[in-house]
Amino acid sequence: MGRPRRVPVGLNGGMPNLVPPVVAPGTLAAYAQPVIDAGRGLVLRPWTHRDASVLLAARQDPLIRRWGVRSVESIEEAEEMITALADGWKTETTAGWAVARGEEILGHAGLRTIDLKEGVAECAYWVRPMARGQGIAPVALRALSKWSIGVAGLHRIELYHSVENMPSCQVAAKSGYTLEGTVRSAVLHEDGWHDMHLHALVDE
Repeated sequence: MGRPRRVPVGLNGGMPNLVPPVVAPGTLAAYAQPVIDAGRGLVLRPWTHRDASVLLAARQDPLIRRWGVRSVESIEEAEEMITALADGWKTETTAGWAVARGEEILGHAGLRTIDLKEGVAECAYWVRPMARGQGIAPVALRALSKWSIGVAGLHRIELYHSVENMPSCQVAAKSGYTLEGTVRSAVLHEDGWHDMHLHALVDE
């Protein structure tokens, strides 16, 4: 469901950059993580520790486990994941939202990685089994993308998924993401290395 960004280390050697950051450091951390109105009665809201049992149950779903490439086996691990998301907002490196309708959590949408300097982030999402087939993922992803570019000021949002995960390809297309190509043997899943489709949405 994602691919770690490989960023060269130490190339600048402390020398000043000719190009300023696309988004100034501190822009996100300066305010609380927002609630995003996605329409159709859906909102993207920050995960809280009260949601740990829902997160744990969702991460037992075979499809979420397969494409998410991470297990959550206890309430404690779910709480650790929620804490990591909150910390990611403070450090401006990642962000995650529960996709909710009223009090019911239907899925997740977020930015796996955020690079404010480059103005690039990588999105991720999943939907719980009982909410699939309702168009939840595209609605949530479009709302997240609109906020990421229009409010946060990012320039490019990337979306990676295994070439075997065709539903994600459909979500990307419905959400306005252009298929840019295939990244070969890029992510190791339980069944081996997977080629990944790369989609992207850019601020035109």
